[in-house]
Amino acid sequence: MVLEGIAVTTLIAVAHGTRSANGRRQLQELAAAVARKRRGLDVRLCYVDVQEPKVSAIVPTVRDAVVVPLLLSCGYHVRVDIAEAVAGTGIPVTAPLGPDPVLLGSMLGNLPPADAIVLAAAGSSDPGWRADVEGVATRLPGGARVGYVSGTGPRVPDVVAQLRREGARRIAIAAYLLADGLFYRSLSEAGADSVTPPLCRDAAVADLVLSRFDGAFVNAEDGRLTTVGSRL
Repeated sequence: MVLEGIAVTTLIAVAHGTRSANGRRQLQELAAAVARKRRGLDVRLCYVDVQEPKVSAIVPTVRDAVVVPLLLSCGYHVRVDIAEAVAGTGIPVTAPLGPDPVLLGSMLGNLPPADAIVLAAAGSSDPGWRADVEGVATRLPGGARVGYVSGTGPRVPDVVAQLRREGARRIAIAAYLLADGLFYRSLSEAGADSVTPPLCRDAAVADLVLSRFDGAFVNAEDGRLTTVGSRL
């Protein structure tokens, strides 16, 4: 790909980070899948929290790159951590992976028949993040209720318990989480009958990462170096 006359061969994939060995492996597999799909593309996996290397350590080591946040909304990590890491470098940052129809389709494809659905997401005080999560919930069957695994707002177990009191017999959790980790594992103890797999387990997510990467070049044609991505 060529951005402003420069051949760009590096994709900096920025994940949140996790202490879970299984979650770390899943993120590595996602980055490897992206690299396999685009021969010659150097995919550098880094993080904004918990794990090393941090995005701030990777950015100075590359000259021509595009940053793709492996995050599900444009919250604090995108607006602050990643933005500060690329400040003054000219390296474009694409939209995060979510919300996107690909992620919605992944959850829908893994949902069994249920009387009620809980969309489980990581908590955040960022109003944009919460609005994105609410928007995803409205597009799940029956208008799913939102539950958070951290922060303020209704917790997933409490939402599940309320649905039981209302008469729901089969409750499914749609996990709006990219990889395995403490947050994802907590869902198995929330009292629901099923939990969808982490989103990065879906092969379509690797294509979504490349779509974000390619979007930077589309927008560069009219002078903008970021992409708004696909909205629901």
